[in-house]
Amino acid sequence: MLLKDLLNLLDNYETVNFNNIEITGISYNSSKVENGNIFICIKGEASDGHDYALQAVNKGAAALFCEKELNINVPQIIVKDTKRTMAYIAAKFYDEPSKKINLIGVTGTNGKTTVTHLIQKIYEENNQKCALIGTLGYKLSGKDKYHEAKHTTPQPPELQRDLKLMVDENIDNVVMEVSSHSLEQNRVGCCDFNGAVFTNLTQDHLDYHITMRNYFKAKAMLFENLKEGAFAVINADDEYSKDFIDIVPKGVRCLTYGVKNQADVRASNIDFSVDGASLTVEFNSKKEKMNLHLNGMFSVYNALAAFAAGLASGIDSNIIITALENTKSVDGRFEIVAKQPLVIVDYAHTPDGLENVLKAARELTPDGSNLICLFGCGGDRDTTKRPKMGKIADELSDKVIVTSDNPRSEDPQLIISDIMTGIKTVDTRRIFVEPDRREAIKFLKTIANPSDVVVIAGKGHEDYQILKNETIHFDDREEARKVFACV
Repeated sequence: MLLKDLLNLLDNYETVNFNNIEITGISYNSSKVENGNIFICIKGEASDGHDYALQAVNKGAAALFCEKELNINVPQIIVKDTKRTMAYIAAKFYDEPSKKINLIGVTGTNGKTTVTHLIQKIYEENNQKCALIGTLGYKLSGKDKYHEAKHTTPQPPELQRDLKLMVDENIDNVVMEVSSHSLEQNRVGCCDFNGAVFTNLTQDHLDYHITMRNYFKAKAMLFENLKEGAFAVINADDEYSKDFIDIVPKGVRCLTYGVKNQADVRASNIDFSVDGASLTVEFNSKKEKMNLHLNGMFSVYNALAAFAAGLASGIDSNIIITALENTKSVDGRFEIVAKQPLVIVDYAHTPDGLENVLKAARELTPDGSNLICLFGCGGDRDTTKRPKMGKIADELSDKVIVTSDNPRSEDPQLIISDIMTGIKTVDTRRIFVEPDRREAIKFLKTIANPSDVVVIAGKGHEDYQILKNETIHFDDREEARKVFACV
């Protein structure tokens, strides 16, 4: 593609040393530049891409997108904000693939990963190809393996490349997790969404968004930009539901789901067991029984969100129910890794997420047995949620082990100290501290009886631990299986 062709989606820009050269690709990492690439100078939290522009050119970059003129003799396109502009450049380079597929976005604090997987299963049960993009990576189909992703929602060059790949594979439907960061940073700019699903909005990422109102505004962008003929699916029981409903544009079909309030898709007669959840789903004046392998009230909400998205997509309810009933657990989401005691690994890393998982686990805890929670909080992230999670673990569990969870540049002991301020009384018979996460999981063996239920929360599917100076291999599921009998 010629450089001039990439500028068609841009409004305001200036050129320096312009030459209508052939462009072979897009890069924003100077170490990964290839010959003929455009290098986009991105200002990050720790570094500025403008400082690496010469290095990128020396590696073969043929042109630069930057926010100021640089003393480098290659074509330069100067824009106000390279990070936001990157989405338009990437979409144009990959021939705007989202316009050629049915793209559904799922956003919310918790549940995005599970809901996207459930929607994918529904489409596939309807004999339609459906790809998935999210926290676990991207999948071209249900049988395909995950392809690694660095972000819940990829950066624009990777996202548009992946969407183009899906178009080339003749996949007509894609369901994608859409994070608040990706919306705020315009990573999904130039993506045409045919549907949007809202799961819930609870405290998370306030280190970035500062206030809950800002967090809501970021999530709301997905719905504000829906075009006529698209659909919106909204959790009627969430306190922000009316705010989301109010910003849905005219001409967009809106479906609600819930348990507590009147909704278009509603669950009743809910019952939980070790095998999953049974419920009655009410919709379109109908009532149908549904038996899920998934567990916990949060899983009921996730299933309802996917059910509503299936209905909005015109898929028969019988097919939707079959797909949901056949779906096993998603990696690291209430995943059972041992049975005596019952050991559950979950990605819960927010106050609401931890509360939901512990309440679900309590439903499975026999009378006279203990619910044990092992968790930590990530470093370099929202510090205000740490004492809140400590309080939740203390109040909802019989025994608590506080440990590390991706401490990053922070001292793990200081993170633990923040968590401990939320614990009312430090009773050494039920509250334990072990900064080494591997040793903490081993310690479970000494306090858990065969009939107890153990929740290991925070990392879920992750197979790494981010320390101050390195990232090491670490998987909660592997560690738990070493300590307890495998499923």
